[in-house]
Amino acid sequence: MSAPLPHPSDARPVTLLHTDVLIVGGGAAGVATAITAARRGCAVTLVEKYGFCGGGAVAGLSGTLCGLYEAAEGDAPPRQLVHGFVDEFVAALERRQGLTEPLRYGKTYTRVHDPLVWREVADALLREAGVRILYHALVTEVIREGERTLGAQVYTKQGKLRILAPVTVDASGDADLIAMAGLPDTIGDHGRVQNPTMIFKLSGVDVARFSRTYGADTIMPPAVSAMIAEANGQGYRLPRSKIWLFPTPRPDELLCNCTRVTGADGRELNPLNYQDFTEAELEGRLQVREYARFFKAYIAGCEASWVNDTAPQVGVRQTRQLVGRDTLSNAAILAGRKSADGIARSPWPIELHSGERPKVEWLLNDFYEIPLGCFIPRQGEGLLAAGRCLSAEHEAVASARVTAQCFSYGHALGHAAALMAREGLDAGDLQGSAIRALLNRDGARLD
Repeated sequence: MSAPLPHPSDARPVTLLHTDVLIVGGGAAGVATAITAARRGCAVTLVEKYGFCGGGAVAGLSGTLCGLYEAAEGDAPPRQLVHGFVDEFVAALERRQGLTEPLRYGKTYTRVHDPLVWREVADALLREAGVRILYHALVTEVIREGERTLGAQVYTKQGKLRILAPVTVDASGDADLIAMAGLPDTIGDHGRVQNPTMIFKLSGVDVARFSRTYGADTIMPPAVSAMIAEANGQGYRLPRSKIWLFPTPRPDELLCNCTRVTGADGRELNPLNYQDFTEAELEGRLQVREYARFFKAYIAGCEASWVNDTAPQVGVRQTRQLVGRDTLSNAAILAGRKSADGIARSPWPIELHSGERPKVEWLLNDFYEIPLGCFIPRQGEGLLAAGRCLSAEHEAVASARVTAQCFSYGHALGHAAALMAREGLDAGDLQGSAIRALLNRDGARLD
């Protein structure tokens, strides 16, 4: 018979905080939710595990603002389809010279931001709105009474904070609070998720020569993929051959999205598993050096380049999704399905990362809409979700998870949270059409 485990303890006092809306996670969705709810008159507290906001765009160094523009064949100029809070954030990035012009990305366009400027813009907008920001704070438990969520317990260096709120928004990206509450969720394709990636930046690049050689498309041409495939196993370890290299707002710099981080056993690593997450970080940094060495030797303009940074954490594309009152399907995306309850729109393709070449299914000259019910758990009260942990099928996540859409989700969920907190509504009382009208009033142009 084994001896009982010692009981864990923490002698530091627990601090009690009250707020109208508690938001967990400071990515694009969390920032937009917080600012929107605060502007509606709510006392808002934002909890973020890092010392800055940005989520995958900054901590994961994804670096791109994807999902703004229509996809089309040929050389059509960029046509923006997504508006609202994202316009305000884009304008603030532009004022600080922290955003490129639209760059060709296959059949659409994207924009590349400076991650330091992203942080500063988020700080400024949150403080201006009066949001209470808690950096270096990690949620460890959810507070529940029956089927109702009442807030969360948070770990800080000072000690534990018990934050009580009539409305809590899970913007963690990983549906952490959904899981803590024991609410239904799904993980990828029967547990198999899109592989993480370690994004990095190269300095010392002759970007003009690079662009003249490979063209305006940030998805590298087949000739580059062929060179990578040929070099893999011949003095280099380059597991992904189709890669994306982006000029950034900084001179002489490329943002490099090219690694394919899998386990030593060949599995797609799942960052929900602490051992997988650790292995992904270690393997990702090794691959960065391999790709950087190859670029220096073979890619025009990169002869004098060096790695100036890697992401603070491996980039996570997919982990856990809530089971919502609605679920975004693969078919809805490919059909460009619209909905009266749609609170966000997306023209972004299904971009599924597995194997050495990502699979892309384009939605041309069209867009689909995401219903409000994708962010409301099927069970329970007092808890909403925002961001890439929305209720969606496996491949649908590969389209719906990108940054412009996460800003849109947060814009909508900020209005939803404010209605619940200030008018005493339950999640079941919320109507997507009513939220849509508020978004249109804010310039979202959904109709």
